[in-house]
Amino acid sequence: MTLSHVSAVTRLVRFGAMVAPMAVPLAAWGQTAPWPAAPPPASVSLPTPGMSAPLALPANPMALDVGPLGKWYVDGVLSGLGLVQNNALPSDNGGQADISNGMVMVQKIDGLVQFYAQAGAYSFPTVGTGYVPAGRAVGDYFGVVPLAFVKLAPTGSFNIEAGKLPTLIGVEGGFSFENMNIERGLLWNQEPIVSRGAQASYTLGTVTVNLSVNDGYYSNVYNWISGSLAWAMNSASTLTLVGGGNLGRTDVASFATPIAQNNSSIYNVIYTFSHGPWTITPYFQASHVEANPQLGILHAADTYGGAVLANYAIDSHWSLAGRVEYITTTGSVSDGSPNLLYGPGSDAVSVTLTPTWQWNRFFVRGEVSYVAAGSVTGGAGFGHAGNATDQVRGVMEAGVLF
Repeated sequence: MTLSHVSAVTRLVRFGAMVAPMAVPLAAWGQTAPWPAAPPPASVSLPTPGMSAPLALPANPMALDVGPLGKWYVDGVLSGLGLVQNNALPSDNGGQADISNGMVMVQKIDGLVQFYAQAGAYSFPTVGTGYVPAGRAVGDYFGVVPLAFVKLAPTGSFNIEAGKLPTLIGVEGGFSFENMNIERGLLWNQEPIVSRGAQASYTLGTVTVNLSVNDGYYSNVYNWISGSLAWAMNSASTLTLVGGGNLGRTDVASFATPIAQNNSSIYNVIYTFSHGPWTITPYFQASHVEANPQLGILHAADTYGGAVLANYAIDSHWSLAGRVEYITTTGSVSDGSPNLLYGPGSDAVSVTLTPTWQWNRFFVRGEVSYVAAGSVTGGAGFGHAGNATDQVRGVMEAGVLF
């Protein structure tokens, strides 16, 4: 999750002026053209979804004039993936094919009242975890409309959003087309993806502040507060501080709401450098789960992790992205600590490499990832018995952005 769900990526394309199809300009004959030059097609910077390099949605999305309701923009993505791996988890397969994104996004980006809605099918391929197919993910996670919110923007520097919001936590976005890599990382897997609630944003010069009251890991209990402070140090560098946590106790557990993480606090320090062909984002993450015997958490536990994500644009069509990360947890089985990774006290490292090719609206990208885990609790690791300590995975994704 760059603060892809905090800040949108600019998608501006310059078009040359139209040229009259004549070998000799009319002015050369002492004449003037009888018609005005056609203006270049307009490009629009849509604030959502938050895209990180290398993929980019078209700069000229479909625009619908709905009369008194203003102008609405429509874009989307349709993509599928194939996956092969060793040491598959008991709930997983050695190979499979699936839809990764079948999404349509509709939004209004001007005026006092604005909105965003994203609907369709999706999956969340993540290194070191079992793959959940899109047909199951939609029902188990956030439904057929995973994101939808209304935005009140009384000024250009202040706005309030309410609804199903992308989390402020972390760097990588929820959906594969938003990210440098096809699979999300180990640190991402500790973070919320979508939260229901309200969020206020204010920009003053080079500083942007976001503050949200929400339901954390989609618990439908509104006792989480999260916030971010982003400072654009210069045209190439941004430093962001992020934090969030549960102010009470939430005894809700579901596929989308892990009970330990939902009763935790989590923090990020994120630096983003983007200049020329390079986008580089190192970040640090820490989380803490308090002991709570009423929830079955007998001992407190922490996670500490760091990652570096980078993308290099080789040319206008090809790019190469990579991610390296490490995460460690505290606690032990004997003291009743919660399992936050591969058993209490476990750790893991992952390496991911993703070459991407995009031509206009079409893209193809491949990926290879490796995860190695340490201090694994028996049955909580890789393989059908849960005792293997590493996994290699290959993924191919192809699709169209429209």
